[in-house]
Amino acid sequence: MGARNQLQQFFMEEAERPLKLEKLYEKFNIAPDQRKHFKKVLEELEEAGDIYCNNRGYYGIPEKFGLYRGRIERNPRGFAFLLPDDPQLEDIFLTSDNLQGAMHNDKVLVRPLPDSQGKRMAGEVVKILERANQTIVGELDHYGSYGFVIPDNKRIYKDVFVPSDKFGRAQPQDKVVVRITRWPERDRNPEGKIIEVIGQKGDKGVDLEAMIRQLELPREFSPEVKDAAAQLPEKISDKVIKNRRDLRDLPLVTIDGEDAKDFDDAVSIQTHGQNRLRLGVHIADVSHYVKEGGLLDQEAYRRGTSIYLVDRVIPMLPERLSNNICSLRPREDRLALTVFIDYQLEPFKRLDHEILPSVINSNYRLTYDEVREMLEEDNEQLQEKYADFYPKLELMAELHGKLRSGRHLRGTIDFDLPEVKVVLDEEGVPVELERRPHGLPEQIIEEFMIAANRVVAEHAYWREEPFIYRVHDKPDPERIKTFNEFIHNFGYHLKGGQNGEVHPGALQQLLEKVSGTEKENIIESMMLRSLSKAVYSPVNIGHFGLSLDYYSHFTSPIRRYPDLVVHRIIKEIISQDKLSAARRQELENTLPETADHCSLQERRAMEAERDSVDLKKIEYMQRHIGEEFEGIISGVTGFGFFVQLENTAEGLVHVEDLSDDYYQYREDQQILIGERTKKIYRLGETVRVKVIRASTEERKLDFLVVDSENN
Repeated sequence: MGARNQLQQFFMEEAERPLKLEKLYEKFNIAPDQRKHFKKVLEELEEAGDIYCNNRGYYGIPEKFGLYRGRIERNPRGFAFLLPDDPQLEDIFLTSDNLQGAMHNDKVLVRPLPDSQGKRMAGEVVKILERANQTIVGELDHYGSYGFVIPDNKRIYKDVFVPSDKFGRAQPQDKVVVRITRWPERDRNPEGKIIEVIGQKGDKGVDLEAMIRQLELPREFSPEVKDAAAQLPEKISDKVIKNRRDLRDLPLVTIDGEDAKDFDDAVSIQTHGQNRLRLGVHIADVSHYVKEGGLLDQEAYRRGTSIYLVDRVIPMLPERLSNNICSLRPREDRLALTVFIDYQLEPFKRLDHEILPSVINSNYRLTYDEVREMLEEDNEQLQEKYADFYPKLELMAELHGKLRSGRHLRGTIDFDLPEVKVVLDEEGVPVELERRPHGLPEQIIEEFMIAANRVVAEHAYWREEPFIYRVHDKPDPERIKTFNEFIHNFGYHLKGGQNGEVHPGALQQLLEKVSGTEKENIIESMMLRSLSKAVYSPVNIGHFGLSLDYYSHFTSPIRRYPDLVVHRIIKEIISQDKLSAARRQELENTLPETADHCSLQERRAMEAERDSVDLKKIEYMQRHIGEEFEGIISGVTGFGFFVQLENTAEGLVHVEDLSDDYYQYREDQQILIGERTKKIYRLGETVRVKVIRASTEERKLDFLVVDSENN
């Protein structure tokens, strides 16, 4: 065992109290000439947050000092929350004054405040372990001998001070990238140096380029990474095939969106007698090509996930891998990791499973729309075209129904929030906001992927091997109580919601009650905000939303790094039965950091994807200024209320634009109420609004209420 692991284990298991440095020298018999090295190991552990040294010089485990380790999630209004590394712990509220210079996504240690007031635990940052924002993207605002870069990401909150000699070529109102040279302090802005000019604010394409820079991801893979991908063989050798299950004669198919190119998964189905089906989920074996620790692996880890912006994809892997060698394209031999699951149909239950490396050859690449036309619209022309596979699609639909019913009985939560695709013309201008269907074809693949993810997680769990799980903690009781109070306004009640304890089945029952009503989207959105975030973790606490004790991400290794790690571990388990002690120790040391990094990269990607869509929605609405729309009030604040239109564009009605009365905000009821008229604007209400402003530069869409008193 290395010195670092030995020290960490000592503090966790043996140390009965905090110890000073001299006592540690004595405990470990550190000779004078070795003390410099020993102290360096201590400092590394302290920098990582694995141990903590208080202001009196005592070392110990942070948790035993009453400290919490996690990442900062800052709100654009200034306050923040600590998202603890331990997914079982509740978030901790942090005021702006108690951040001590910590920024959005920084990794920190937080001390709870003993005199916390209100429903939620509050705290203060005592140590910043890792800075997340080495560079920041924003707009340069010039003031003569100095300037400020105003961050595009409003969660950064503080502008970056830049002396004029650090402007480079930047001009006022340019979109720029600034590197932080001095971190913020309690009452001091961060300072920086402009290292790149993206373009003038408002110029074509500058907004999306700024988002890419904000992610701190390179636009292109380095020549070295491209070269490493180019060295990989396109043809699969007989030697490789010999060590795998040859499934090239098994009929299977990929089903994906119209514009997909990276096919992670293919599916098959077989009958086993009158009452049994065998589902096959075949996932691209990326781990065969991307070796652990290699150049391609390092780049994939750094990126963490592919990012899908409205006009482009920033892939996790070079195109030669993602769209070619690894992609399960039809009528081409491909390496896969296959999960076979046997089901009994009546009464429905899972019988057995098998996980194995394979070589496959997909029969067809079908789109969701083609499958929809065959199964839901009875398109005879397509049914005839795919006559050899159409009966298998019918079997898949039957199995999907059984799996979905089983999930509902288990009490899983099925959100059906509207998804919108922004359709762009050749110039990148949004011309349509197109709702994406989530019908039978999408649900078939969703159910099959959940089934495979579940089996793989369960397989690893009972082998008691180190693993990365996809976990979703129970919701914070206070948030559930608040949500229950909110839905009470619409005449609904959540079983168990009064005390904050709730089963996912109760939430699903509510979703079924509101399905098809005009309040459906707003109640679903508010429910989603009340739940914890799903994250990656080496500690299995189950998945609340799916009501599962074991869950993982296994089915998308082309575009998600955790899936690639899961593939490696599973392949080792099925080939060796038991991991070696050295390998177990290695994984136990590395998986916590890997899981944390992947959760962070996922959050960044989701923010970027959402921001890119919202930006193009605002651009789309610019052509509708002066027009009227009906919408649902989706948020109420002291400065106004947000309205979501049918096309999912969301804008703000400012309180000062409510000219018929003075309105007061009542936070406990989430309403604005007129002082004189007693008129109320509340969440979920339908209102008619006029578009009065749409600014992509400020990321703002403003509405005016249309009625007899506000015209």
